[in-house]
Amino acid sequence: MTTGPITLSRLNRAIAAYLQQPSLTNVWIVAELMDVRVARGHCYMELIEKDATTGTVVDRMRAAIWASVYSGLASRFRKATGREFATGLKVLVCGTVSYHPAYGLSLVINNIDPSFTLGEAERRRREILEQLTRDGIINDNRSLEWPMAALRIAIVSAAGAAGYGDFINQLYSNPSRLKFATRLFPAVMQGERTAPTVIAALDAIAAESDQWDCVVIIRGGGASSDLQAFDDYQLASNVAQFPLPVIVGIGHERDVTVLDYVANMRVKTPTAAAEWLIAHNEATLERVRLLASEILRVASDRLSGARTQLAYLESTLSIAPKGAVERATGRLRQATASLGSIGGRRISPELARLDHTVTAIATAQTNLIRRRNDHLDAIEQLLKALSPEATLRRGYSLTLFEGKAVRDAASLPCGAEVTTRVASGVFKSKVID
Repeated sequence: MTTGPITLSRLNRAIAAYLQQPSLTNVWIVAELMDVRVARGHCYMELIEKDATTGTVVDRMRAAIWASVYSGLASRFRKATGREFATGLKVLVCGTVSYHPAYGLSLVINNIDPSFTLGEAERRRREILEQLTRDGIINDNRSLEWPMAALRIAIVSAAGAAGYGDFINQLYSNPSRLKFATRLFPAVMQGERTAPTVIAALDAIAAESDQWDCVVIIRGGGASSDLQAFDDYQLASNVAQFPLPVIVGIGHERDVTVLDYVANMRVKTPTAAAEWLIAHNEATLERVRLLASEILRVASDRLSGARTQLAYLESTLSIAPKGAVERATGRLRQATASLGSIGGRRISPELARLDHTVTAIATAQTNLIRRRNDHLDAIEQLLKALSPEATLRRGYSLTLFEGKAVRDAASLPCGAEVTTRVASGVFKSKVID
C-alpha cells in the first residue's frame, strides 16, 4: 500500500523490476505475426491473438528480434519451412517480456519453433486462392487488356481517407497535364464491414461500367492486421470476375492480401496507383506523338515526291503534245497505206459468202413453201373424207328433231315431226310408233 504519490520514473522502474521475475523470462508464446518489418538488421512486429469465433483481435503486443539473433533465426526458419518470417504466420516463439519507459511493454524474442508452421491468416488466404483456382476465375481480371487511354477512373476508398487524397493529388498534378475523370464510390476499408461495402461499391460501378475504363481500390497505410478484411472469398471473387481492369493499392510493399493475387495490377500504395496510371497514359500519349510524327513524315515524303513529279511533267509539257501528234500521224499514215490491200483481201471472201447465202436462202424458201403446200393438200383431203356431206353420199342420213340430231328413237314422242337429210335433199316425216 502506497503512502503517497510517486513519480512516473519510479512507477516505470517498479514495472520493470516486476517484469524481471523468472515467470516472464524465456516464455514460449503462440501468436500470429502482424506488421513484420526489418530495419537496420532488427526485426519489429506485432503479436496478436484473435477470438476463435469472431476472428477479431482480442490481444496484441509489440515484439522485436534484435539483429544479433534475427539473422540466424530467420535463416533457420526459412530453411525449415521454406518461408520468410512475415506477416500472417502463426508462430511459436520464445521471448522475454521487456519494459522501456519511453517505448512501453514489448517482447524480446530469442528463439522460434519452425515446426509450428503457417498462421491462420496465411492458411485462410491459401484456402481462398485454392478455391478461386478450382472455380477457374483466379486469372480472369488479370487477363483483361488495358484500354490505350485509361482516363475514366472509378475509385473505391474511404471518403476523406489520406490515401484517397494522396491518390487524387498525385493524379491531377501529373506533369503531362493529362485530363482524368474520377468518381469516388465510398466503402469501409477496415473492419468487418470492409468486404460487403467494397462489393457494394463494385456492384454500383458494374451497373455503369460503360462510363469507366478501370477501377482503383486504394487504402492508406496502417497496421497489417487491418488488412485481414481483404482476405475474403466473396470480395476476391467479385474482383476476379469484374469486367474492368482493377488496380489494388491497399497496403505497404510488405503486405499481401488475396486481392493482390486476383487484381489486374497490384501496387504498394495509393500514390503508386496514381503513378502507374499516369505512366500508362503517358506511354499512350507518346505512342500517339510518334504516330503523328510518322504521319507527318510520310505526308512530307509524299508531297516531296509529288512536287518532283509535277516539275518533271511541267518540263515535258511543251514537247510532249508535239511528239504525241507526230507519233499518231505516223500510225495514221501506216494504217491508210495498209487499208487498201487489207480491205480487198477481207471484202472479196465476204462478198462470195454473201452470194452463196442469198442462193441458199432462195432454195430453202422454195423447198419450205412446197412442203407447206403438200401438207395443206393432205389436210384438205382428210377434211373432205371426214365431212358430213361425204357421209351422206355413202348412203347415210341425218334425222333432226327440233334442230337436234336424233341419236335414240326412244327419245321421240309419238306424233313428233322430224326432218331427215340425205345426200340429194331433205324430207319431213311424222312418228307413228
